[in-house]
Amino acid sequence: MCAMARPRKPLLSTDRIVATARALVDAEGLAALSTRRLAAELGVSGPSLYNHFRTKNQILEAVADSVSSQVDLSMFEDGRDWRTALHDWAVSYRAALRDHPNIVPVLARGPGRRPAGLRVADAVFGAMVDAGWPAAQATSIGALMRYFIMGSAIGSFAGGFVDDESAYDPADYPRLGQAHLLAEQQEKVDERAFETGLRALLDGLVAQYEELAGPGA
Repeated sequence: MCAMARPRKPLLSTDRIVATARALVDAEGLAALSTRRLAAELGVSGPSLYNHFRTKNQILEAVADSVSSQVDLSMFEDGRDWRTALHDWAVSYRAALRDHPNIVPVLARGPGRRPAGLRVADAVFGAMVDAGWPAAQATSIGALMRYFIMGSAIGSFAGGFVDDESAYDPADYPRLGQAHLLAEQQEKVDERAFETGLRALLDGLVAQYEELAGPGA
């Protein structure tokens, strides 16, 4: 018998479509993604994508969920106290968004029906309730953390300043004499700002938690 010839291109799969779409969005932004462009990147005909996804929006949702799946949730299961768990989860969540900033607008819509996104929401809410937070406040904490993390991933504060010293005339901006140095220190400035804000946010929640527990708790 003659052996069957190997296919010239790797077989199309959901995972391959999502990985290719994610790479395209990472490199060129959401506007670059179309079914025609994606099919070309995969080396297939456009209609073959419809065996896996009916619409471009479904592909975007899958890409967003693939990023959510990169967020570590182990801290909610290994005995860490709720404050430490929230801190470590926030760091992991921001790292995933920092690696894939162009998909943040899709993630910002909320988890919808995305499985990984719903697992994130379930883990955070469940951990807060298990720690003794009332359900309504646990929901607010989940929302608050998402607002803070998403906001930190939308853009860079330091990166918003140009590295041209002449842009900051001391006659007009007497306190921005070092602003031109921010761009080259972008990562350090943004990481420090995130940690400062996260600590302040969590310290505030601890104070509320102690009030909730009451005297002598």
